[in-house]
Amino acid sequence: MAPRFQKVVRTTRRDDTEISRCIKYSMFGFNILFWILGFMITAIGIYAWIEKDTFDNFGRLTMRGTLFFDPALVFVLVGVFMFCIGFAGCVGSLRENTCLLLFFSFALAIIFFAQLAFGTLVFIYREKVKNEGEKQLMIMIESYRDDPDLQNMIDWIQRDWLHCCGVNNYRNWESNIYFNCSSKIVGSVEACGVPASCCRAEYFHNNKQCGYGTLESSAGTHMIYTDGCLPKASQWFERHILPVAIVVVVLAVLQILGICFAQNLRNDILAQKAKWIWHAHPMMNYYRHQ
Repeated sequence: MAPRFQKVVRTTRRDDTEISRCIKYSMFGFNILFWILGFMITAIGIYAWIEKDTFDNFGRLTMRGTLFFDPALVFVLVGVFMFCIGFAGCVGSLRENTCLLLFFSFALAIIFFAQLAFGTLVFIYREKVKNEGEKQLMIMIESYRDDPDLQNMIDWIQRDWLHCCGVNNYRNWESNIYFNCSSKIVGSVEACGVPASCCRAEYFHNNKQCGYGTLESSAGTHMIYTDGCLPKASQWFERHILPVAIVVVVLAVLQILGICFAQNLRNDILAQKAKWIWHAHPMMNYYRHQ
């Protein structure tokens, strides 16, 4: 009689676990990069604060309202938020922690719907938003010399990005005490002038003082940009509406995928825990011995 061989059934890992390794380690890899990036951005913001002695002058900056326009503050807030979300996604996926994954997906959902609500409100109340933005930009111009980071950001916008000067036009710089013509009394060389970042590129490289005296009624303005940054920004967005829309859509899709992946992984973990509980249940042992 020929020997009888028992059929061997190979089981895969998928038979033993409900958790997708692809989703788990994709979540881990993406979020560890997000986590490190958030830490680096926070460190840059704190370093900028230390270099400017912001902690020693915190009360003065808060009372004058210039702290809220500090680019370093934006770096710190964005970095801390990214660090927390990246930590929750990274550790939650690696350790299969459903609470951290729930926090991660909930935080991404808040960001997504906040962006959606912000865009809708800006579209509906665009005139009011434009007026409020104009007021805030004027405050930034008034605080130009009070914060080196704010000054560098304004210089970059005027000289390198939009090629503009002021908010609506170059005469907005009269609201800054250092460039107002009244500063001639104290001997300010910048009185009745504009920052060097307002100068056109062909004049800026040869003469760093090309903006001096341009606010005088009889002065020529051929060496500086005369258009304001607000209308220039509107024109820039109109010309680049397609790339901006693509970036917005890509960010939205990434956020939705992050939410879906986190919820999928969380559901897999809960299903696996339910399977373990069932296998450990006394009734399971009863059925095994029937």
